[in-house]
Amino acid sequence: ALPISLVTALALVFGKTAAVNRWIAFTGAAVQLVLSLLLLKAYYSERSAGNNSLMLFEQNIVWFKSLNINYHIGVDGISVAMILLTAFVVAAGILVSWKTPAATGGDGIMSKEFFFLLTLLSFGAYGFFISLDLFTLFFFLEVAVIPKFLLIGIWGSGKKEYSAMKLALMLMGGSALVFVGLAGLYLNTFTADGGHTFDIIQIMGLHIDTDTQRMFFPFAFAGFGIFTALFPFHTWVPDGHSSAPTAASMFLAGISMKLGGYGCLRAAVLLMPEGAHYYSGVIVALSAIAIIYGAFATMMQTDLKYINAYSSVSHCGFVLLGIGMMTETAITGAVMQMVSHGLMTALFFAAIGMIYERTHTREVRKIGGLLKIMPFISTVFVI
Repeated sequence: ALPISLVTALALVFGKTAAVNRWIAFTGAAVQLVLSLLLLKAYYSERSAGNNSLMLFEQNIVWFKSLNINYHIGVDGISVAMILLTAFVVAAGILVSWKTPAATGGDGIMSKEFFFLLTLLSFGAYGFFISLDLFTLFFFLEVAVIPKFLLIGIWGSGKKEYSAMKLALMLMGGSALVFVGLAGLYLNTFTADGGHTFDIIQIMGLHIDTDTQRMFFPFAFAGFGIFTALFPFHTWVPDGHSSAPTAASMFLAGISMKLGGYGCLRAAVLLMPEGAHYYSGVIVALSAIAIIYGAFATMMQTDLKYINAYSSVSHCGFVLLGIGMMTETAITGAVMQMVSHGLMTALFFAAIGMIYERTHTREVRKIGGLLKIMPFISTVFVI
C-alpha cells in the first residue's frame, strides 16, 4: 500500500480535470484497500504455518550507513490492524468527498491539491505503521503532519487559519518531544561494533540503563501522546476537527490520532519498559482525567463536530489508559479501542458532513426531526 499511495500522489500531479483527479484518488485508495486485505490473509497464512517471528515480511535497506539509519520495515498483528484501518478510512474519505466543492473544483477550489494532500497523508500513515527504524518512523510521522495543516487552512471552514495553526504548532511541539526522546534513546544504545542504532528490533534486545529510560521516556510518550489527545495537550482536537473538511476530519480522527497511540506503544513502552512502569501511575491518572473530562465536555456541546471531537478525547483516553496499565489484556484492549474508535469516529464525521451539506448547520437545536426528512442518513448515523 505504501508504494501505491506514492504512485497515486504522483499520478494526481498530472491529472487534468477534477473528475480525473477523483477517479485517480479513488482507484489508488481501492487498490490500497485490496492490498491491505491480501496482507491480512498472508499474515494469517504465515502464522497458521507456524511462523512465530516477531515481525513478518521484513525488508532492511541501508539509508545512511554512517548513522546506522535503515529503511527497515515489517509488520505484526498491531501493524496489520492499523494498515487495514487506514485503508478503509482513506477509501471512505475519498468517497464522502466525491461531490464536495473541494473534490469537484467548484468555486475555484483546487481539487488536484486536495486529493494529493489526502493521499500524501495516507502515505505517511502507511510508512509510520510499518517502520521498524526509529528515524524512518519519525520521518513518516512528519510526512503525515504537513498535509493536515494545509487541508484545514485551505479547505476548512470557520476559524480555519487559527485551527490549522494551532494544530500545526501543537503537533510540531509533540514532534520535537518525540525527537528528543528517540535521539536520547539512540545515543544510549551501543551495538556490538560500538555504534548506535535506531533499529527497533535491535534496541529490544539491548538493555537500556534504567536512569536513561526514566529520563527519555516522558519525552517520547508525551510527544506521541499529544497526537492522541493526551490531557492537557488535547485542545487542538476540537478546534482542528471542527474546522477541517469532512475527509480531513475523518483522517484526523480515524488515522492521525492512531499514530500517537501506536507510537506510544511501539516506540515508548516497548523500548523503554522500565521507564513505562515508573511513570505508569502518571499515565493512568492523565488518561482517567481525559476520559472523564472528555465525556463531560461532550455533553456540553451543541455542535455535532465538537460533540464528536470531545468524545474522541474521552475515547483516546481509554487507549492511553490501556497502554499505561502495562498488561497484555489492557494493551490488547487499547489496540481494539484504536481500531473501533478509528472506524466509528471517521464514519460519524462522514455522516455529520452529509447532514451539514443538506441542512447547512451543525447545531443540534436547529436540526431536530431529521429522521423524517433524511431517513437513510439518520439511520446510518444511529448505527
